[in-house]
Amino acid sequence: MSQKTAGERTEKATPRKRKEARERGQVRKSNEVNTALALLIMFGVWQVFGGGILQQMKGLLLHFFSPGVAHRSLTQANAGVMLQDAVLAFIITLSPVLIAAVLAALLVNFLQTGLLFSSKAAKPKLNRISPLQGFKRIFSTRSLMQLGKSILKMVVLGLIAYSEIEQNLGVFSNMMAGNVVEMAGQIISAIMGLAFKLGIALAIIAGFDYVYQWWKYEKDLRMTKQEVKDEYKRVEGDPQVKGRIRQKQRQIGLARMMQMLREADVVITNPTHYAVALRYEEGRDEAPTVVAKGKDLVALRIREQAAEYNIVTVENKPVARALYAACEIGEAIPPQMYQAVAEILAYLYRLRGTAAVGG
Repeated sequence: MSQKTAGERTEKATPRKRKEARERGQVRKSNEVNTALALLIMFGVWQVFGGGILQQMKGLLLHFFSPGVAHRSLTQANAGVMLQDAVLAFIITLSPVLIAAVLAALLVNFLQTGLLFSSKAAKPKLNRISPLQGFKRIFSTRSLMQLGKSILKMVVLGLIAYSEIEQNLGVFSNMMAGNVVEMAGQIISAIMGLAFKLGIALAIIAGFDYVYQWWKYEKDLRMTKQEVKDEYKRVEGDPQVKGRIRQKQRQIGLARMMQMLREADVVITNPTHYAVALRYEEGRDEAPTVVAKGKDLVALRIREQAAEYNIVTVENKPVARALYAACEIGEAIPPQMYQAVAEILAYLYRLRGTAAVGG
């Protein structure tokens, strides 16, 4: 593999790389989706509560333009109070739409990124205040894409707004002949109609932007083959080191098993491929217990060690294979093996009895 190929970011990001990116605040997110859905949700709320809101606003306008209020002598003191009352009244009237806007922004952001708080993203970085780095960011591919997207968005939204205003020029002209209350209601309805069309246009733009942000996010997180290997070593450990650890563990386990072999009463063999050592001590074992077992080279070690310890070796191929497959070291034999093992132990006891009589 050439050095150039090895340095190319062709591998998908690992879960650990994605987790680290999320901790830095680097997530897949489209601000256009937030804006579009927030506008559409606001429009939906207006469709539900708009009639009542318009009636309340008409009542407010009638109140503030009533002769008792409108003809009040304006002073510096009561002008501030009137303005404060008017602003507060309109905010309370529009509160369903305003609350919907805030909740929509929070909901859409949560759906895109989940619950996320990154302290690393808030830390100051020196490269952000570097003129050279700032110059690079201004003329980077990402900045040019953002500029192109912003220009496209302004052009599309500008054309929609111009078309909507042109269609309502006649309506706006007729408003001048009406009263203030009716004019305010018509203006608000026209604004909400325009907002709905802008929301639809933004939703279409947001769909393309989300696909682009997803592609850009995956591209930025790609890793080289060497990075994947290095991360695997950090997470899972160096394979060579782990291999040496496993080898050492096997050696320790084998040494411990050979020590336990001293307690065996009999070793049942295949005769060469399998060896299983059993212990049965009344008062200690409820059933014959496996104290050692092995295959091939380990079986050979068990047979050699058993000869040194003067432990009887009995050849029984089916029993040896069955015990090796069914039992782990330290476990009692299963009930279905009682009869076969009992016959072997009986044979062993007869050998011991004959040896004792001969002695």
